[in-house]
Amino acid sequence: MPLTPTSFKPLILAMALGLAATVHAQTANPPALPTAEQTDPVKLGWMVGSPPPPDKVIRWADGSFYTFPKFRWTFSHGRELMATSNVSRGLEAPSVLPREERKDIDAITFVPLGRTEPMTWAQSLSANYTDGIVVLHKGRIVYERYFGALGPNGQHAGQSVTKSFFGTIGAMLVAEGKLDPNAKVEQYIPELKDSGFGSATVRQVLDMTTSIKYSENYADPKAEVWDHVRAGNVLPRPPGYQGPKTFYEFLKTVGPEGEHGQAFAYKTVNSDVLGWLIRRVTNKSVGENLSERIWSKLGMEQDAYIAIDTESTEFAGGGLYTGLRDLARFGEMMRNDGKFNGQQVVPKAVVDDVRKGGDKQNFAKAGYPTLPGGSYRNMWWNLNNADGAYSARGIHGQALYVDPKAEMVIARYASFPMPANAFNDPTSLPAYQALADKLMGK
Repeated sequence: MPLTPTSFKPLILAMALGLAATVHAQTANPPALPTAEQTDPVKLGWMVGSPPPPDKVIRWADGSFYTFPKFRWTFSHGRELMATSNVSRGLEAPSVLPREERKDIDAITFVPLGRTEPMTWAQSLSANYTDGIVVLHKGRIVYERYFGALGPNGQHAGQSVTKSFFGTIGAMLVAEGKLDPNAKVEQYIPELKDSGFGSATVRQVLDMTTSIKYSENYADPKAEVWDHVRAGNVLPRPPGYQGPKTFYEFLKTVGPEGEHGQAFAYKTVNSDVLGWLIRRVTNKSVGENLSERIWSKLGMEQDAYIAIDTESTEFAGGGLYTGLRDLARFGEMMRNDGKFNGQQVVPKAVVDDVRKGGDKQNFAKAGYPTLPGGSYRNMWWNLNNADGAYSARGIHGQALYVDPKAEMVIARYASFPMPANAFNDPTSLPAYQALADKLMGK
């Protein structure tokens, strides 16, 4: 059957540009969907022409930018659709990522979680609607591929991978004594005193063990997450909208629900509280902090950019767009105890804290079926596996995966139709482990 815009049921998945990294799902088996090849945004001709034909136009204002398969184009073209701020790489020359590309990776085989038939590495890329992937081994590029609308010079939505950047910066501020992890949020942000966050500690925000009245259930049109993204101008507002107009305005409306510190509960709104904390104690925006503390020190090839609300507050929960090799550089710095490009960028103690992971019992209460034994610390996901792997994760398949034992970093951008990583983990996590084993000569 020929593919037309009406061939696909729109997936109104909420969270344009990146909320939940992993939404709890009852099943890891997605419904029947058109393939990555059938939904290739270049082949479908989105936004091609002067002007494009009406049935090939993608707009922010009508929400079409965040329907499948159109977001296979959108994720690589965010700056053309919404307001953003720049994250400068500085003026120094890019750092070199040596190449030692291997031709034996595509043929690596593994068995996806919950299945019995093997799959190859190359097949997994299509299965996960991969837009681009870079693999580093001992700091060298051993594999690099691009598909669809993303190319080597492009930038792609990181979605909730964004959180791990700002979680790292938050942990750096703790290490510097500028944030007290045991202090209440209201101590730094009196404006949140009467909200659900006022009585939470900085540590509880960093590890998402706050207890607040906030749902990220995408299937519920009354879930608070909808108010969050509309307030931040991440999704268009309906006619007559009278709700909060900025991220900060929305944060004041989030109420308490239960006792903090009792369980891990993944809620993107925590990251915007962290962004406010970072801005309050440094007197600089989160984008400026990212540029000065990380982006300008890693020899990045490109500036990054980040989505902003109507008061130019950056979306710390998921608005970051980066080049893929630059994302890999960040992962390589973390793998090397915070060192990169001849300098200590992140204190080793911060990296050690990320690797240690969070409270496993608190994490288990959230019930992530593809992450048994996992934990969450400083807005990083810790797999607690034999290799000590940890990851930054974003909806639709965004990932930065660090395997210290295999000396491997995987940076992947994707446009998987379903938001929850529980849908793509079965063909991602075992693929990563199979590649790690191959690089270690197993």
